[in-house]
Amino acid sequence: MMNSSLKELFARAERIPGVARVTSGSPAVYALRRTRRSPGTVRIAQALMRRHVSVKQAHTTVTDLLVEPSVIVELPMLEDAKTFEGEVEANGARATRIEAPEEVDVKTIRETLGLSQEAFAHRFGLDLATVRNWEQKRSRPDTAARVLLRTIEKEPDAVTRALTAA
Repeated sequence: MMNSSLKELFARAERIPGVARVTSGSPAVYALRRTRRSPGTVRIAQALMRRHVSVKQAHTTVTDLLVEPSVIVELPMLEDAKTFEGEVEANGARATRIEAPEEVDVKTIRETLGLSQEAFAHRFGLDLATVRNWEQKRSRPDTAARVLLRTIEKEPDAVTRALTAA
């Protein structure tokens, strides 16, 4: 009897009046950034809860959004990126998906910086043989390496500063 009462209690807690949850989708991570001084926090929280973010986490996220320049939130179930991004945008914030790039062109990044393979490897703390293998398509950078390479592509000086900081 006690178990069924707890089950009912938790079932009620998951139902949020006025918030119809999406029924299918994939997990996604987003950065939210205010575009208005006073964003529609209740509507943004509802958009998060529709994607299976808990009430507590939605509250924390929108509260942080009022004081921080951007906040990161994990959506357990995203059905359609454009729909979610549109809901957030309509309520005074921008939602930008955070994901590792699927592909990076190591040779193009290196050549754009005007570096030899050896200089590129030394500057960014990479193994020379690994850089050669990536460029010759003998191996593929893993997720962490693809993120580093994208950062090198967009902000090479920031990577250098981070690697040379005491």
